[in-house]
Amino acid sequence: MVTDLADHLGVLRDLERRLLVYKFAIEELMTKLRILSEEFDSVHQHDPIEHITNRVKKPEGILGKLQRKGFPPDLDTIGDWLDDIAGVRVICPFVSDVYRVKEMLARQHDVEILRTKDYIAQPKPNGYRSLHLIIRIPVFLSDRVEHVKVEVQLRTIAMDFWATLEHKLFYKYDDHPPADFVGELMSTAMIAAQLDDRMESLHRRIHRDGHQ
Repeated sequence: MVTDLADHLGVLRDLERRLLVYKFAIEELMTKLRILSEEFDSVHQHDPIEHITNRVKKPEGILGKLQRKGFPPDLDTIGDWLDDIAGVRVICPFVSDVYRVKEMLARQHDVEILRTKDYIAQPKPNGYRSLHLIIRIPVFLSDRVEHVKVEVQLRTIAMDFWATLEHKLFYKYDDHPPADFVGELMSTAMIAAQLDDRMESLHRRIHRDGHQ
């Protein structure tokens, strides 16, 4: 038992060191996004990025997910098994901005988009809407270059508002809400989508009329 605990603590310590490269990958991506945000705002008088958040999964959470999926706790291959160790969430004012930011990232020569899941075009059954990307970005270390996967979620303010509160409400019900509650959440997701559509329409009208 003591040996097992020591082994587990040793794996956690090694994993914490391994996660540094994911922290660096997030910092690289955050720098790119901030540059794009400031440049677009200066040139076009419109910032497509409202704000950005990020996180790196905690070691215990990573080991737990590997175990649930039946994967070995091999620190050299965790990036092969899990795509969401590092995550960045980009909140945009309008739906068009979501796709604009994706296009700007795709044009970066050192950013590789591995997978795209468009939950805006095809929302999840519960009404969740967001654009998910799995990208790979280089991290330049003192003795090597590592190409690290980062999950990027792009969503509007309305999508983020709905998703944040949906998560909090489901937590209260321990992920087992009553049936009418689920229906009400889907209804509110539709309202949020309608709000996005109407604000997008106003945004296009302003630019069509020649205003910045």
